[in-house]
Amino acid sequence: MADRVERLTNLLALLLETRQPLSLTQIADELVGQYPDKAGARRGAFERDKAALRDIGVPIEQEILSGTDQAGQTRYWIDRDRYELQGLELDPDETRALQVAMAATRPGSSSGQEAMWKIGGGVLDSGAAVAAVVPDAAALPALREAVSGGASVRFRYRDVDRRVDPWGVLLRSGFWYLVGHDHERDARRTYRIDRIDGDVTLDGPATVVRPDDFDPRDAVPDDPKLIGASGDVTEATVRIDAGRAATVIRELGDDRVLDRTEDGAVVVRVPCANLPAFRSWVLGFVDHAEVLGPDDVRADVIGWLEAMA
Repeated sequence: MADRVERLTNLLALLLETRQPLSLTQIADELVGQYPDKAGARRGAFERDKAALRDIGVPIEQEILSGTDQAGQTRYWIDRDRYELQGLELDPDETRALQVAMAATRPGSSSGQEAMWKIGGGVLDSGAAVAAVVPDAAALPALREAVSGGASVRFRYRDVDRRVDPWGVLLRSGFWYLVGHDHERDARRTYRIDRIDGDVTLDGPATVVRPDDFDPRDAVPDDPKLIGASGDVTEATVRIDAGRAATVIRELGDDRVLDRTEDGAVVVRVPCANLPAFRSWVLGFVDHAEVLGPDDVRADVIGWLEAMA
């Protein structure tokens, strides 16, 4: 059973983001493993959670349905107009700046997340996690100095010495990345900064001019499973059990659903250009997901699990 604070935060997020009111059964299906299986215990836990959220000012609305099939069923949602502060009129850059500032000053804070929801800012980070933490990295000051001063840098990465003209640094999904021109490869490359071995040293003026249209936000995809992709993106076919089907459809979109089985499971297309990120995504479903193909991706996941065992 999930920690109650985690469950309350996830319930708040679910009721804020749903487009249609949800019944208790639908809520329990979405928050898999966070409410008891037995109806009475589930109802009791939900009523306590609902009361706790209302006590802190969350306007949980409810309606009782009529009709032949769903008569008497209660559905719940949060009135965003009443919950969110109005009139701030923040543009996307201002909202993102607040998200980063909140994550940096209140790492892991559920109250910080609630504050962002209050101003309509959504989740602190664009991934699936409820709260984001902005990490520090020892190499960041030197890399920022090199970017602003137009200097080349040297460092060791994956047991190879690199000389790079840095074009920008970017925070994406909880990790800092460096984007620049790698002299040994004579091409643009992206490096995860926490994987740099040892110190970063300045190495004279950069000799490759950064393109005028370069934007570091375009260099690292929002989806970690796409990091490193070039050209056509490799995709895997994954079967997701019925209990998690709604969650994965909401994450990926209806256009990625290949099949819906009679037992409620779905088969979806998932990008897997970055295999470690793809494995992490699959393992997030524990035993509710199965990689069907392609064969090399399935073999990679099986081999990784066997090695872990």
